[in-house]
Amino acid sequence: MMGKVAIWAFIIGALVALLVGLWQAYTIEQNQQPAFMTDMGGWIAWLLAIIGGIVGILAVLGKGTITKAEVPAFLTAGIALLVMYAVFQGINLSPWIGSLLSGVSMSLAIFIAPAVGILSIKAIWDIGKDV
Repeated sequence: MMGKVAIWAFIIGALVALLVGLWQAYTIEQNQQPAFMTDMGGWIAWLLAIIGGIVGILAVLGKGTITKAEVPAFLTAGIALLVMYAVFQGINLSPWIGSLLSGVSMSLAIFIAPAVGILSIKAIWDIGKDV
């Protein structure tokens, strides 16, 4: 049962992050207040972070979509995504490209960051307890 919850949490989180990223790109491109700076955007950011935390906790418990063998690849990809978000914040490429990269990477980073944090703590714990 928990495995199915983890699968659906990951799928729903990724889809919501993608849709919110597109909404963020649209608001950036229209010179409106960015989506995450509104009240509703703040709630959506919290929702994404909570879903990411659920994905991370279920992965630590061994019930998630991220198996023990996949943790190093997930952590590397998560760190790359967080770096990508930081890089694209300051880039203003041709219409839509820069705002699209910025918006989508921001919402995906909000979703993935809690899972990366939880799994990295677990990885450090596993390394430390073997000493």
